[in-house]
Amino acid sequence: MDYVAIIVVAAVVTYLGTFLVRKLSPVLGFVVKPGGRMIHTRATPTLGGVAMFGGFIVALAVAQFFGVFRPVFSSSSEPIGVALGGLVIVVVGALDDIFDVSAPAKLAGQILSSSVLWIFGVTMFWFKLPFAGVVVLSASITPLLTAFWVVAMENAVNLIDGLDGLAAGIVAIASLAFGVYSLKLESLGQLPTTSLGPLVAFATFGICIGFLPHNVHQAKVFMGDTGAMFLGLLMAASTSVVGGRTSNVADQTFFFFAPLAIPFVILGVPMVDMAFAVVRRTARRTSVSSPDKEHLHHRLMQMGHGHGRSVVILWAWTSVLALVALTPTFISETKAIVPVVIVLVAVILWVMFHPGSKERGKHARAGLSQRFHLKAQSGNDTKEGSNSDVSDFVSNDVLTEVDHSESSDENVLPNN
Repeated sequence: MDYVAIIVVAAVVTYLGTFLVRKLSPVLGFVVKPGGRMIHTRATPTLGGVAMFGGFIVALAVAQFFGVFRPVFSSSSEPIGVALGGLVIVVVGALDDIFDVSAPAKLAGQILSSSVLWIFGVTMFWFKLPFAGVVVLSASITPLLTAFWVVAMENAVNLIDGLDGLAAGIVAIASLAFGVYSLKLESLGQLPTTSLGPLVAFATFGICIGFLPHNVHQAKVFMGDTGAMFLGLLMAASTSVVGGRTSNVADQTFFFFAPLAIPFVILGVPMVDMAFAVVRRTARRTSVSSPDKEHLHHRLMQMGHGHGRSVVILWAWTSVLALVALTPTFISETKAIVPVVIVLVAVILWVMFHPGSKERGKHARAGLSQRFHLKAQSGNDTKEGSNSDVSDFVSNDVLTEVDHSESSDENVLPNN
């Protein structure tokens, strides 16, 4: 119940604080206008991440009054490190949302936020790998590994923030799953009760839940780089202090044997999206910060899925991956994974063979109408009656749907 209280506090403060951001942002001129690479159709307030940061800080402050969390605050300076690191990345994100800072400047800010975490001890100490045993990290390698971990997480979340509610929903699912996983480790004595990981994970879940009502399609406010990178930092902090400090594991399942793999499984959607973006742009010999519209959510919309359907599909993928991670943790039998695999296959089949939403049908009818109109004007029945022309009309109309949705204010390593 203590964690439930923290979730409620984080959610309520974020929810109420977002109203204030929505009111002040237009007055101060902090809005994202449509046009260019943006795919929303109206000027929308940004800096929603400021309200998320406020919700997280209040949740941390309230947690100090709960007896179960007092050892977390009294035994180390890590909570202060997460708060200060979060403040750094929120300032960097806000500057980028307002002034559009350069990619090197943003990367420097991300490294600075990771340095703050490292200074206050929010980093990995050791971890256990299959067939390699316990790997103890030296003092010289931890700053570099912390920077890599934090920058990767921040950009992975930032990359997926391309549709209304997408990033907040994915991080909500991932943080809840990781919080549950951390509590399981704690209950088995594999994680100390003074670990900051579960508290950060559940507080992250709370701020995402509080922000989502303002951000689902059509969004009344965007989290911006401010919120996306802040969520990435929180996920990096919680996963590093759990996955990077759990080594004395006796269970035979892989997920207990290598708890560091859990973040990659639960955050599989943004991680895969980021990896594909880097490979795609490297193969084209363009900068990894070059913008494009070939992310997972763009591809889903190009297949004919509407805005809301694309978001739900990616939420579903994240939920399935979370189940893949959690099921073996609670049920040791191998057969327990079978229902999860079935659900995964069902989701994939839904995406591959059921792209025909009502919106696609509407575009198809519009394309047919336009084709017959041109046919009547030209009188060339044979040419105008080809199936290829019909498909061209449909595909072009579907593709333009991407340009009339929500803001794709994404940034790739560190700006795309």
